[in-house]
Parts: sequence; structure tokens; C-alpha cells
Amino acid sequence: QVQLVESGGGLVQAGGSLRLSCAASGRTFIAMGWFRQAPGKEREFVAAINWSGGSTDYADSVRGRFTISRENAKNTVYLQMNSLKPEDTAVYYCAADFGYSRVVSGTPAYWGQGTQVTVSS
Repeated sequence: QVQLVESGGGLVQAGGSLRLSCAASGRTFIAMGWFRQAPGKEREFVAAINWSGGSTDYADSVRGRFTISRENAKNTVYLQMNSLKPEDTAVYYCAADFGYSRVVSGTPAYWGQGTQVTVSS
């Protein structure tokens, strides 16, 4: 049974940092990524990473502030979020698939339950 379990969300002031973690169990995935959904908005792509870490993609809105990484020995992906802004407030979802393009395109096969990130001004 595949499970993706996120952790690390919380409340932070603007300009602060948070690190999200997502531990996968049941399978080892070629591609993993992060999405987010703010109230009243559609879910949007944030970042993706392939197995080796040699390929990463970021949404324009987070490039330069967020960094995705993974630790294959722990089957875990991370999202380091720096210089947080109130507009980063959302539920953040971990995603995984065996195809990198499916994560980047927003159609991964597996999703986590989400973790809330709230950035106060």
C-alpha cells in the first residue's frame, strides 16, 4: 500500500522559513514533487525532482526561494521554503509517480493528505 505522509507545516511570519518533508512508503518513486492549494484557488505545481536529483523544476512564483531535495535512502522528499510571503499560504501536497513528466504536468498517480502552511504578514 502506497502512502505519502507530509510533515513540517505550520504558522510562520513573512520572511521566515519552513521545511516540509514527505515520507513515501510502499514504493520507491522515480519522481516526487510538491503542489499547493490556497483557499478558493486551484491546486498548483510548486516543484518536482527526479530520482537522482539531477533534474528539478520550480514554479516561477517560488524559484529562488524554495528548494526541493530528496533522500532516497529514506524515501523522503523535502521542500525548503525561505523568504516566505503571505501569498505562499496554502495546503501543500506531496506527489509521486514513476514518470517525471506526470509530476511536472500535475497528473501524478499518488498524493499525500496535505499539510497547512500559513504565512502571516
